[in-house]
Amino acid sequence: MKLFPIHITNFKIDGGAMFGVVPKVLWSKKYPADENNLCNWALRSLLIDTGERVILIDNGYGDKQDEKFFSHVYLNGGDGLEGALKKAGYSFDDVTDMVLTHLHTDHCGGGVKWNNDKTAYELTFKNATYWVSKPQWEWAMNANKQEKAAFLDENLLPMQESGKLRFIEGNTELYPGISLRLYNGHTVGQIIPFISTEEKTLVFVADLIPSTAHIPLVWNMAYDVYPMETLKEKEEFLDEAAENNYTLFFQHDLYNECATVHKTDKGVRVKETFNL
Repeated sequence: MKLFPIHITNFKIDGGAMFGVVPKVLWSKKYPADENNLCNWALRSLLIDTGERVILIDNGYGDKQDEKFFSHVYLNGGDGLEGALKKAGYSFDDVTDMVLTHLHTDHCGGGVKWNNDKTAYELTFKNATYWVSKPQWEWAMNANKQEKAAFLDENLLPMQESGKLRFIEGNTELYPGISLRLYNGHTVGQIIPFISTEEKTLVFVADLIPSTAHIPLVWNMAYDVYPMETLKEKEEFLDEAAENNYTLFFQHDLYNECATVHKTDKGVRVKETFNL
């Protein structure tokens, strides 16, 4: 099994939104903001080559939105989705499975693109099965007021219309060594993939733990729809991760791709950080 970090881009959003009730005087020491209170965050995907399947986890914003849309997220750096895949030695057509942790636009927008003459949308990964949890799909189709702006029809409906969309009902093994678990604090039915080899387990923590700065239990995002559920899910997951020495792969941490954690007198904390 081969694993490749896919660094699509970086983006800027409000630090307060990313840290919720944690005061800026605390979070800014770990994650500095600019004069507009914006923090720069990574947007990474993960490519898994099992030898039989080529699996991509999440695919970024995409590029089909207009200039006004992107003026709010300040994209910078990265290799682009196609460029990052090419850097790893792959193309869009090589991907056999597109796993979407959830359907917020920064996680799924790259899965649908304009056709050549920009008259219709088409799947970016034409040979891939698109996987999403059934609870998340149903949640997105009946979006609440907080999340509505993050669930875009042009990202979702072409997947459904293509016939390539498949649903995960609950915790399951997608393929040998690749297990998917559902978490509900950030958004209902968020998939967290666990990738296991004989040596260790790597977990794509997505928006359960966006960065190393979010490892303390109460350092959570204002975006979470069920904050107390996030708190419970994080505590259970981090205890398990510390006990089993999991490698955590961060989708949004600008400074750290991966980390391990351990238990301390203050709770579970970072043990070491490193690149994949």
